Amino acid sequence: MPDRLYYTDSDEANRLLAEDPAALLIGFVLDQQVPVQKAFAGPYVLRERLGTLDPARIAATDPAELDRIFREKPAIHRFPGAMAERVQGLCAVLAVEYDGDAARVWTEAADAHDLERRLLALPGIGPLKARSLLAILGKRFGIKPAGWAEVAPQHPTLGDVDSAESLAAYQAAKRAHKAELRAAQAR
Repeated sequence: MPDRLYYTDSDEANRLLAEDPAALLIGFVLDQQVPVQKAFAGPYVLRERLGTLDPARIAATDPAELDRIFREKPAIHRFPGAMAERVQGLCAVLAVEYDGDAARVWTEAADAHDLERRLLALPGIGPLKARSLLAILGKRFGIKPAGWAEVAPQHPTLGDVDSAESLAAYQAAKRAHKAELRAAQAR
């Protein structure tokens, strides 16, 4: 199990991502239309401002207060209001369906296909994010339920990042992969 995931410029935020499954999932929800470093620093900033990343507490937070926390300068995300809602929605599902234990999303999955289904059922997690999470769980945490190779992505993902240097290589590969997808869709 890694002691950190190298997705931000902050060692504390990187450690939090490896230690707290809720932080990792929140980072993925925030990983939209902002640099990877900004998205994955978000859980650390949220914990600093709110005092917790407990999914039940975030889910129960007054939406106006959570919105205020996300908007506080510097804002946690480029779209603070929308992301506050998404994070709260994710946390509500984690609180209700997993008793606030985000790790149960993967520890209780019957197999990799069930894990993929569970990830896709989370608010803010679409197919690309689910596959990237599958890669991280397998490559960084050694969590490879039966059928993992069938659902794990074959292209570079955050699962391949194991240093600050490899984050830069990942970001270049991600840009190239997205360009390939756009080109394929244009045909």
